[in-house]
Amino acid sequence: ARVGHTAPLLPNGKVLVAGGSDGSSTFPPVLFNSAELYDPATGTWSSTGNLNTARTNHTATLLPNGKVLVAAGGYGDFGEFDSAELYDPATGTWSYTGSLGARANHTATLLQNGKVLVAGGTNGYGDGETNSAALYDPSSETWSSTASLNSRRYGHTATLLPGGKVLVAGGYMHVFSGDGTLNSAELYHPTTGTWTSTGNLNTARSAPTSTLLPNGRVLVDGGLNNSGESLNSAEIYDPATGTWIATGSPNVGAGGTATLLANGKVLVAGGANDNGAFNSAELYEPATGTWGVTANLNTGRGGHTATLLLNGKVLVAGGGDANGNASNTAELYDAGPNPIDDSEFFITQQYLDFLQ
Repeated sequence: ARVGHTAPLLPNGKVLVAGGSDGSSTFPPVLFNSAELYDPATGTWSSTGNLNTARTNHTATLLPNGKVLVAAGGYGDFGEFDSAELYDPATGTWSYTGSLGARANHTATLLQNGKVLVAGGTNGYGDGETNSAALYDPSSETWSSTASLNSRRYGHTATLLPGGKVLVAGGYMHVFSGDGTLNSAELYHPTTGTWTSTGNLNTARSAPTSTLLPNGRVLVDGGLNNSGESLNSAEIYDPATGTWIATGSPNVGAGGTATLLANGKVLVAGGANDNGAFNSAELYEPATGTWGVTANLNTGRGGHTATLLLNGKVLVAGGGDANGNASNTAELYDAGPNPIDDSEFFITQQYLDFLQ
């Protein structure tokens, strides 16, 4: 049972689940260095090599060479790590690959040039956040610094845009800094290694989801407000104008996963806040800018992972409830040829205004 783990899809179609914690708030928290593989062909799990460092709230990035880069991580108020390691699917083993600066709750984005951009996150034993950023070069297996973000933040999103820039949006800056939940957004330019501000989100939000849509725009959904309450709103970023527009109201926010399906719709599933873990799921239709419900998860969960498989199904694994109880269950979502009828969607006034 684990929460705060990662679950990238490997080139062979299997899913690598690595690290995480038991979800408890006890000290010291229980972190896992174990890793396992899910095989969609058999629907079974098997163990693979252990991480060298037990970690949670880390990132995992599939590299062009087929290896997986796991970077940093940590256990919130009890410290962060600066190490990184590589998983080799051919041997099922892990090896250290340099240091990048201690952080957790950061983002990692594979750039078009094959490098990985790591940005922001918590540092200083959970009492602060960083605006530093680093680049990993798979060809040399080394890290280098790049320009710092304009704003310190963690719990933000990072999305690679079609032109090669990276959109970082939202997140959180500790209240003692006078900011709290952020509505700011900025762009990383790989060609110059610099950051520039772009249009602000309409709603400040931390821990939202972000999804690059087939039309090149970015859907940012849900998250938490400054009081830790769920946000059941969503908005679209248009790279052509650098602006955001509201796009309907999902039924549930806060901590769920967002997965772009093969049919172009976005599946948002689960999530948790102080009131409990959610088993609800819904679909966003980019063509109409509307939301509709779909079948519920079998288990309410937050801090889980959702991985799109090569067969078009979505694997949801692990996670926990509002009390920090982690789960070892997993389930599959089958979108089917037409998982939801368009008549079940509702068109919001915001979208009608946008059309006009």
